[in-house]
Amino acid sequence: MNQQAMMRLKKMQKQMMEAQEKLESTVFKGTAGGGVVAVEVKGSHEVVSVKIDKEALEDDIEMVEDMIVLALNDANKKIEAETQKTMGAFGGGLGLF
Repeated sequence: MNQQAMMRLKKMQKQMMEAQEKLESTVFKGTAGGGVVAVEVKGSHEVVSVKIDKEALEDDIEMVEDMIVLALNDANKKIEAETQKTMGAFGGGLGLF
């Protein structure tokens, strides 16, 4: 591999690391029950916050628990979609991501 190709590879590697860091620090919002439950999750999958509408607390606790799970899954789907979109650009036609 010639030196120019190595430099391009190192530049791409740096860009990938920066994109990964940005994804991991981005906060994604997931909701369930029409917004009754809302969660915020970083791209690193760290849960930042959980908000539950007061009226939901009057409902069956199992329903609220299910809505929390659905909201977390919603946020995780958004993280996955953004990861595929962002990191897929680096894989190009190679099928790496």
